[in-house]
Amino acid sequence: MAILRSFADRATDIVILGTGGSSLGGQTLAQLAGFAVPGVGALRVPPQLHFIDNLDAESFGAMLAKLPHTTTRFVAISKSGGTAETLMQTIAALSAVQEEGLQTRIPDIFLGISEPAKAGKANGLRDLLGKYRVPMLDHDTGVGGRYSAFTNVGLLPAAMLGLDVAAIRAGAGLALAPVLAKKPAAQVPAAVGAALSVAMAESKGKSISALMAYCDRLQRFTHWYVQLWAESLGKNGKGTTPLAALGPVDQHSQLQLFIAGPRDKLFTVIIVDAAGKGPRIDGELARIAGEPGFAGKTIGDLVAAEGRATAETLAKNGCPVRTLHIDKLDEESLGELMMHFMLETIIAAHLLGVDAFDQPAVEEGKVLAKKYLAGG
Repeated sequence: MAILRSFADRATDIVILGTGGSSLGGQTLAQLAGFAVPGVGALRVPPQLHFIDNLDAESFGAMLAKLPHTTTRFVAISKSGGTAETLMQTIAALSAVQEEGLQTRIPDIFLGISEPAKAGKANGLRDLLGKYRVPMLDHDTGVGGRYSAFTNVGLLPAAMLGLDVAAIRAGAGLALAPVLAKKPAAQVPAAVGAALSVAMAESKGKSISALMAYCDRLQRFTHWYVQLWAESLGKNGKGTTPLAALGPVDQHSQLQLFIAGPRDKLFTVIIVDAAGKGPRIDGELARIAGEPGFAGKTIGDLVAAEGRATAETLAKNGCPVRTLHIDKLDEESLGELMMHFMLETIIAAHLLGVDAFDQPAVEEGKVLAKKYLAGG
């Protein structure tokens, strides 16, 4: 934690450079503290976190031009050290800092996370940052990017926002406990969920796994889940297609398809207890708006009602649906939720007979992209 405190000291902005699993886990945890929550994220006190997980020429260039380089910090994350997007972003950021005359401060401005150096194995990120004596943290070699949320990859951004990282890991331990205790599969929620997904796909043709969360602070979680499920299971013609949805907004964009479209989906609806929370609705204004039933209710009351209604409507229309209820979304419950889906994914992979931890199709594309970039 000492390196974290010294790194973030007096920073106004912290830019996390990394893609896929090197970013989505951190984003999922950071959202608990308000990151990328509409109407909240921009109001946080510094430092502001920026997860640059996609490579886009215009937006990345604009960000580098606008950030105050003297008070901005960069964290570059790549397990292999050879991720093309992360390397390009890091090189561009280094160049921008040098152009500001801050070359001597680079060891204070940058931090890297990558696998330990290994003889005979290239690690471009370590070589690049090593030239400037940038501090490096080791990425656990036994944990793949999309499973790395509970390592320094995800917990570092969480700690920067003041989240209780010990509580996150304790929550993860709650989901893992029945597995470690070797409980029968029927007593392991993750095993039940995995069996349900595989059985519904193979016997009922439910080839799409739709996850809909009723909480702004779970929006990034739904996208983390999509990568976890897709990249872990989509092999050898196996797997189901994950789909992310956010309630209540996606009731207006996807629910029509969910209910009246192809019956090829298994639904998971996550509802966070919101009843009685948020602004309370004035009775007279509700009457004028033609909704007297709103009087005295809170915004949370409506969200809770809509989440329940969506799950029940799906079920009444013959759509297979399971509902997960979270009494309070905090570090412990989010850690438990994430570990549940990691385990569910790993067990589903075992049932399907695929390796949950590799991604050969992705690696093939990476090789071709570098070849084309070089003019091949």
